[in-house]
Amino acid sequence: MNKPKDNPPVFTTEQEERQFWEQNDSSDFVDWNKAQRVSLPNLKPSTKTISLRLPEMLLDRIKIEANKRDMPYQSLIKAWLAENIEKHNHVR
Repeated sequence: MNKPKDNPPVFTTEQEERQFWEQNDSSDFVDWNKAQRVSLPNLKPSTKTISLRLPEMLLDRIKIEANKRDMPYQSLIKAWLAENIEKHNHVR
């Protein structure tokens, strides 16, 4: 690996930076052998909006359960899904 060049240029826009990195290799600017792993515990994961069709009676029951737990029904659905995935991943 070659010795890294100087620092990359200072960018004024995200578009400018994107174009630069599309045409340049980061190893020309960073010695990846000296890189260290970082932990970002407070990083909020990206979310994606989906459309999910549920029978009205099922949604009503979910909303009642969420209300008992004093939480939004969508959060309860996400918690249940995550719980179920974890449970099934540990079984295999």
